[in-house]
Amino acid sequence: MKQCSSGSIIWLVSLAILLISNNVVSTPVENIVNMLKSPPVAAQQPKTLKVHGEERVDPYYWLRDDERKAQPVLDYLLAENSYTQTSLKSVSHLQEQLYQEMIGRLEKDDSSVPYQRGGYWYYSRFEGDEEYEKLCRRKGNLTAVETIILDLNQRAAPYNYYQLGEAEVSINQQLLAFSEDTQGRRQYSIHIKDLTTGKLLVDELTNTSGDIAWASDNKTLFYTRKHPKTLLPYQVYRHELGTDQKQDQLVYEETDNQFYISLYTTKSHQYVVIELTSTRTSDIKLIDANNPLTKPISFVSREPGHEYEVVDVADKFFIRTNWQAENFRLMTVDKSHMGNKEAWKEVIPHRVDTFLEDLEAFKGFLVIAERTNGLLQLRIRQLSDNKDHYLDFGEPAYTAYIGHNEELDTEILRFGYSSLTTPDSVFDYNMRTRQKTLLKQDKVIGAFKPSLYQSERLMVSARDGTKVPVSLVYRKGFRRQAGHPLLIYGYGAYGSSLDPFFSSARLSLLDRGVVYALAHVRGGEDLGRQWYEAGRLDNKLNSFNDFIDVTRYLVSAGYGAADNVFAMGGSAGGLLMGAVANMAPELYRGIVAEVPFVDVLTTMLDETIPLTTNEYEEWGNPHDRHAYEYIKSYSPYDNITRQAYPNMLITAGLHDSQVQYWEPAKWVAKLRQHDTSNNQILLYTEMEAGHSGVSGRYQAYRELAMEYAFVLHHAGVGD
Repeated sequence: MKQCSSGSIIWLVSLAILLISNNVVSTPVENIVNMLKSPPVAAQQPKTLKVHGEERVDPYYWLRDDERKAQPVLDYLLAENSYTQTSLKSVSHLQEQLYQEMIGRLEKDDSSVPYQRGGYWYYSRFEGDEEYEKLCRRKGNLTAVETIILDLNQRAAPYNYYQLGEAEVSINQQLLAFSEDTQGRRQYSIHIKDLTTGKLLVDELTNTSGDIAWASDNKTLFYTRKHPKTLLPYQVYRHELGTDQKQDQLVYEETDNQFYISLYTTKSHQYVVIELTSTRTSDIKLIDANNPLTKPISFVSREPGHEYEVVDVADKFFIRTNWQAENFRLMTVDKSHMGNKEAWKEVIPHRVDTFLEDLEAFKGFLVIAERTNGLLQLRIRQLSDNKDHYLDFGEPAYTAYIGHNEELDTEILRFGYSSLTTPDSVFDYNMRTRQKTLLKQDKVIGAFKPSLYQSERLMVSARDGTKVPVSLVYRKGFRRQAGHPLLIYGYGAYGSSLDPFFSSARLSLLDRGVVYALAHVRGGEDLGRQWYEAGRLDNKLNSFNDFIDVTRYLVSAGYGAADNVFAMGGSAGGLLMGAVANMAPELYRGIVAEVPFVDVLTTMLDETIPLTTNEYEEWGNPHDRHAYEYIKSYSPYDNITRQAYPNMLITAGLHDSQVQYWEPAKWVAKLRQHDTSNNQILLYTEMEAGHSGVSGRYQAYRELAMEYAFVLHHAGVGD
């Protein structure tokens, strides 16, 4: 407390008295001063939850506030924030040093690589200390006069939080429709700007998902509205410029609450696509962009378990589909036979060892992103002769991706590349001549040299014999068995692959001797669709076992000291953190769980919570007794026991629509109730943000610096 100012002490004492008088914390009044040095103790108000004839008692259910306005709840979260800040006061200098290092590596005046669309070159750029980008374009060539079509700094100025959703230029490129979230709940308002006058039109479309699709008449756009309670995007509306939103016409409504709706206009500008997706099923409906008043037409009948996506080129559609192909295959069909799946013709067959992940189409070429042995390759097919070739990347662990490709009639592919030691790089690749041109590699300001760092790719045996990929990076000079701190990151859900990418902020760990590992556990699609299937529903425990087994192997192999291992994950990766904290707490000196999904059973039983129904195919529907019992067996909040837990730093966002703030808040309260150690268990809630944390280019590094300082402090690595 000696480091706090007198004003801070007065504020903290006032807060403590308020919390006690409101029965938010149960600390006796005479211990107010001690409370400032000790964690808040949440009041217990037991609530009985009854399902399948079983009763569960939740002592901290009262922390749930759907409106996020209950003063006792807000006071408690502020008390937790104050305690976390006080607890980390001793490392505040390190935290500030890390923050300055992180932002010091960024190029202040930075610009994206311009891409061409219909006679204009579009790009975005940062300037100086500004937190947000400017969206810009030049007409004709890159030496023409720049026009700033949208300055996000000006748009963000009135708000504590600002996030741009989409920015879509009309087909004639005279209008810009853009969506904004100013709270963090991912509820976007759409505005339209006249790019010839620079003025905003009167149109404002509220409570949208942020998706925008222009029709070819340049006066009609389509958008998706969210359910007011569940926040599921479930309705598609058509809006005509100059009219009130109340006059907009409902085009499509999805009645199955397991489906999301997304919306876009195809690169050919021929179709507006309504894409409906659940965890394991796709459904696509098309609207003729030249006739926006027509009704949507189904591409093919919806079938449970059938996932697909389509792109159109000339008179054909190309379809990436898992129809009779677990790892997906590529097929094609003439547009005249669109609704007939039996007319589909195979272009690239299914392969057991290769996952067909993504697709881009041009008039003369197809680009297919394929994942083999966990690494993504780009396959180029020339349509005139169906000959293929692959791009070569030459590193053991990397990520490659299809970039921004707006033009159909071109032989130039824009793609990106990054690795654990290579900053994000953007290339143009001539698909005919096979000439590759580096357009930009992100600059790392300072003394960074890729040659100072080393990456590895390992295959580690899990307890059932399955080989789990692990990507590692460390500073050269590393020696095994030398007692280095080890930080392992994991996710393992939704079929989302954990690609090894470069992070300039991570250098602050590597330069202090930390070994950084990515555990590609089951539940992602790192090794194909079967890797995902092996980590969802009744196989979910594989994700947790994989992470634990990777940890044990890396320690035994000398990549980290047994008493200096840390784990980190966010969202569904936070569920992973919660599970391993219960199952093997002795393995970790510290755990960082970012916006963790930890109250799985209670959340999945509540259909009013955003995301719940859409994720039955991921976690199971606990209204079914079998799913209930399985989820209950691993749900972190329900499996807290009296044992010694590691040091833990847990973050939340008050306005989070993906993982409600009360999940981490309840989890922390219950962890402290059962923990037998003297380790730190800290909660920090961003009061003006949602799932992705604070907005702004620089501010986002504040929270990361706090997390890294927490790890380095407990690792015994100082300045």
